[in-house]
Amino acid sequence: MGDFFTTFADALPQLLSGIRITLILTASGAVLALVLSFLFGLMSRSRSIMVRGTSRVIVEFFRGTSLVVQLFWFVYAMPIVTGFQLDDPVYAGIIALGLNYGAYGAEVVRGGLNAVPQAQWEATIALNMTPLQRLRLVIVPQAMAEMIPPFGNLLIQLLKASSLVVLVGIADLSFEAEKIRLTNATEATAAFSISLVLYFVLAWLLNTGMRAWEGHAKAKLGRPVPRKRLLQPVRADQGGAV
Repeated sequence: MGDFFTTFADALPQLLSGIRITLILTASGAVLALVLSFLFGLMSRSRSIMVRGTSRVIVEFFRGTSLVVQLFWFVYAMPIVTGFQLDDPVYAGIIALGLNYGAYGAEVVRGGLNAVPQAQWEATIALNMTPLQRLRLVIVPQAMAEMIPPFGNLLIQLLKASSLVVLVGIADLSFEAEKIRLTNATEATAAFSISLVLYFVLAWLLNTGMRAWEGHAKAKLGRPVPRKRLLQPVRADQGGAV
């Protein structure tokens, strides 16, 4: 037991340096995914067939292809095809995560908007609101209360999927744990045990934050927050394609 705690202390600093990259990937990928979710989700409700079709093709493409292949494409194939190379592979990881989970998030946005009663849409038109005012003041606040639980599921999935960047040599938490195993096999147990705990803590913090956001969003609408909804399981169509 003493040897375990010794190796635990030796491995911790290296793993903490890797968790910084994991946090950057998760936060940046989530922001990009959120922006794309609303962009493609709103496009899917456009009256223009071209706009709806473009959104549908992009969403289905990134939902229907492997995140691993997308990651490899941005790192290795894109420079050959386009002549443009990203300065840091971390950017490729952020883009791949954002596009992949943004495609799944677009379906969440589309479903949330469709869940708003038609009478609410008609009321905004009757009040002579601009399209932006309709969304910002009436539609999105109501839809967001329904979007937050599946968004929370996608955020946890994105955190876990960020470990795939180890395949292209990005020094995230998983990369550092594997490097410890290769350089000192006796520290492997401690390294991967710490990694498990750190991933769990991050997921728990994200889940707690999303619960609080859901409660706030529903409280603003005067709706109760059933406890069973806060612990909503992940459905098959809400996870990223790996």
